[in-house]
Amino acid sequence: MSSLPANRSQPVCTCFMVRSLSRKISQLYDDTLAPSGLRGTQFSLLMQVRHARPGEATVSALAQLLHTDRTTLTRNLRTLEQAGCIELVPGRDARSRCVLITPAGIARLREARSLWQLAQQRVRELCGQQQIGELESLVLAMLPQLADPDPAVESQT
Repeated sequence: MSSLPANRSQPVCTCFMVRSLSRKISQLYDDTLAPSGLRGTQFSLLMQVRHARPGEATVSALAQLLHTDRTTLTRNLRTLEQAGCIELVPGRDARSRCVLITPAGIARLREARSLWQLAQQRVRELCGQQQIGELESLVLAMLPQLADPDPAVESQT
């Protein structure tokens, strides 16, 4: 049932493989979290805001921490703001905005936490604790390597 071609003479696209895995895992989390009204990305974002020190959860800092661009993050923040889970307030300077979790956001997180734990347990059951641990270690090792790509390589592509 693999989506890989039987003839492996063609190179496997790393981007395709990683995105395929990401979509499958994300769907599992989204399906499990659905009763809470949160998607996996929203849960993760709310958790980061909840655990940030006051004034540290700026839009820029969150985008960097979550390895996403500001446009995508802003779209996700807008959805959470409309749901009453967060509030955007002026930051330390005129150009920054801070994200604060609201009491409704804390309640939503509290409701979603047990569902998130079920998703965590389910992905580990399906893939194996050791394999998930290896995946997490690999991702943690690779993210810093890809944080600041070599500009010379970028200009060649």
